[in-house]
This record gives sequence, structure tokens and C-alpha cells, in this order.
Amino acid sequence: KGGAQLSGNIVARRYAKALFAFGEKQGAAELQAYGEELSRLAEVLGGSPETLRFFKSPVFNRDEKKSVLGKVLEAAAVRPAMKNFCDLLADKDRLPFLPDIAGAFGKLLDAVNGVVRGRLVTAVELPEARRIDIKNKLEKQAGKQLELDYAVDKGILGGIVLKVGDRVLDASLRAQLDILKETIKRGE
Repeated sequence: KGGAQLSGNIVARRYAKALFAFGEKQGAAELQAYGEELSRLAEVLGGSPETLRFFKSPVFNRDEKKSVLGKVLEAAAVRPAMKNFCDLLADKDRLPFLPDIAGAFGKLLDAVNGVVRGRLVTAVELPEARRIDIKNKLEKQAGKQLELDYAVDKGILGGIVLKVGDRVLDASLRAQLDILKETIKRGE
């Protein structure tokens, strides 16, 4: 399982890089459009696990898969270049990697655009104005554009947990209480 996952990531990155290189030659607007179209395709497939299972199944032949792919591409409203890319994926039996390819492409796009993605977890739902305020302050500190997902976890009790890239800032009440508990245990 782990090996299959790893090779899947390598395959996804390889196709994402190839499409990215092609997109770069077309210009910034096209590159951005490819990113948006890949995201839409990943969303369509994410909302339809049975379609992904169909693409993985050895029971159906390439033509049957291309027929279903046509409907998916129609639903995602993609342009001809993306259709050609997806036909290539179908020919190489790589359609199941589409969501991973979209993720890898998104990371390449973020790097070029200077965007950093992160997740802000709070104990209660934050009002929109507060979210914008926090995001602006974090962007100013980081000197980069941030794309934040917001999540609620009552288990942190209060404060925030911020994950940006592979860095985590745990300023939650739960973490502070755990530190206090350890300090008391050690008798400090």
C-alpha cells in the first residue's frame, strides 16, 4: 500500500510538471486556467468516488473510460488543451491520478505565485471580519500571500493552532494546559 502510494505521488508529480511546463510556454493566464480546470476536475471526481473507482477498474476498457471521461470533462467545462491532457491520461491508464495531479499542479502554481497555504484551527467559528484581520496580520509577518482554510475544533478549548506548510504553531489553551500539567508533574 505504502509503495503504491509513493509511486502514485511520483506519477502525479511527473504529469503535473509536464502540464506545468506546457502551460508556462502558453503564458501566465493559460497556466492559471489549467490550474483552475484541474481543480474543477478534482472537485468533480472528489464528489463522485464511484467515477474514480470506475477509472481504476480493469473490467472496463479504454473506450468505455474515455466515454465517461467525456461526460466528466463536459461537467467541468474544460478547454481543448485540458481535454487532450485527460485523453493522454486515459491512454496511459492514469485517470485515477487526476486528483493527485491537480494537487501537485496547485503546489507548482503556488510556488510561482508566491502563495503559501495553511490551516487555522480555532475552538469557535470566527466571524469573517476576524478571519480577514488574522489573515492580513499573518501575511504581513510572513511577507507572502496566504491561502487559509479555517476549521473548528472544540477540543483545543481556546486560542489557535496554525499550520503553514510543514510548520505548526500550537497556541491553543489545550497545549498550554498540557505544558502546565507536565510542569506540575515534574514539581517545578
